[in-house]
Amino acid sequence: MISQEELKVAPKVLLHDHLDGGLRPQTVVELAAEVGHKLPRTDAGELGQWFVESADSGSLERYLETFDQTVAVMQNAEAIKRVASECVQDLAADGVVYAEIRYAPEQHLTAGLSLEQVVDAVREGFEDGMARAERPIVARQLLTAMRHQARSMEIAELSIAYRDGGVVGFDIAGAEAGYPPTRHLDAFEYLQRENAHFTIHAGEAFGLPSIWQAIQWCGADRLGHGVRIIDDISYDESAGLDGKVELGRLAAYVRDRRIPLEMCPSSNLQTGAADSIAQHPIGLLAKLKFRVTVNTDNRLMSGTSMSRELALLAEAFDYGLADFRWFAINAMKSAFIPFDERLAIIDGIIKPWYAEALNK
Repeated sequence: MISQEELKVAPKVLLHDHLDGGLRPQTVVELAAEVGHKLPRTDAGELGQWFVESADSGSLERYLETFDQTVAVMQNAEAIKRVASECVQDLAADGVVYAEIRYAPEQHLTAGLSLEQVVDAVREGFEDGMARAERPIVARQLLTAMRHQARSMEIAELSIAYRDGGVVGFDIAGAEAGYPPTRHLDAFEYLQRENAHFTIHAGEAFGLPSIWQAIQWCGADRLGHGVRIIDDISYDESAGLDGKVELGRLAAYVRDRRIPLEMCPSSNLQTGAADSIAQHPIGLLAKLKFRVTVNTDNRLMSGTSMSRELALLAEAFDYGLADFRWFAINAMKSAFIPFDERLAIIDGIIKPWYAEALNK
């Protein structure tokens, strides 16, 4: 069994991580004190536990309240820079060599920042974090629009304006039920005309229609979560992962087209998309060779890291280094940076490290 500590040194690729879901508890405490924001706990250790317990509570209201706390302390440029820099440093310390970090610029305007100033602050924070990181890491931005709001075109245009300034793609997030991605078709059509990349949160809390719309109507390059694609796969649960499996038309299309699934195991347990890691659809989807990637989603709320997610999968599915190599290459192939930059990380970092580790 590979331990979490051993996995920290393995090169990992992260495609689905929310900036406002990964703050250090101590940073939240200090930033809250600076702006006079009242927190539910003032001790960093207790606050970190509060975040995890609230996200685990089964109450959507309590889960959303956790983001109220983090977003509240990210309303000025210096705070955003600090959070962004620490995010990159923390990921690098955990062995992440490439990361796409997403956030919604529209949620950071209450103190007077413009959308552009928010993006600039994150970029400066990422640059600082990459310079300070104890290991080499490349960090890029994904700009998220909220699906229950009406600013998706504005955010899509912002992502294009900054496509040469550290922004590699676009995303929409928020409640799936009642807010289908097709409400934002104008934004997605604009992005396609601009030859831009985008991912869509789909198939997490809602089912196959959300995934179908994201792909066939909106043209998503990747699926944020996508865990409910399992609903289009028929198999004998009593026979486990080795039983007979039949793919429906949509599941077959997703696999055939190699559409990446940004899977977040621990987060999916908190939102009820899976009952346990051992029962998480990632086991079957990986066995069927879908383009599966492993991600953290919200490190603070899930009390997790990339190495922890991999360690949990190792315990549940008896995965080893060869499996983690596959996950890392899957993710790097699916990244939104140019092909030659993806290939440089695969051939220059990921494959050499795993070749040496597997030959020991």
